[in-house]
Amino acid sequence: MNDEYFMRIALKEAMKAMEAGEVPIGAIVVIGEQIIARGSNMVEKLQDTTAHAEMIALTSAFNSLGAKYLPEATVYITVEPCLMCAGAMYWSKISGIVWGADDEKNGFARVTGMNSPFHPKASVRKGVLADECSELMKAFFKARR
Repeated sequence: MNDEYFMRIALKEAMKAMEAGEVPIGAIVVIGEQIIARGSNMVEKLQDTTAHAEMIALTSAFNSLGAKYLPEATVYITVEPCLMCAGAMYWSKISGIVWGADDEKNGFARVTGMNSPFHPKASVRKGVLADECSELMKAFFKARR
């Protein structure tokens, strides 16, 4: 199991979001080789602008572990996290953040100028299955126009 394996699972979560009419972003939280939480965008369903895939997955992970920190976990997200989600990851003390496609419009880098908003001990990897993640987003927005 590697980053691509887990990103493919996050992509399945993104597909669930797309099928529900949500922006197709998916996230999973992994400890070791075990998926402990999953999330997909639920902004429209919940009428909650904070119901991003990452927030759903993090909340599920906290509940699953009965803990407020995730120092041994890695989150896999199909698209670069926004500043809100990056902040939540910072406070969770998550040890790894992996994403697929960059988000030039709404990603944290747009606001921070590429300065990392993540915990200093966190490992960050980007560009995993970037083409597949990006194509899903493009297909969603093309269908909406």
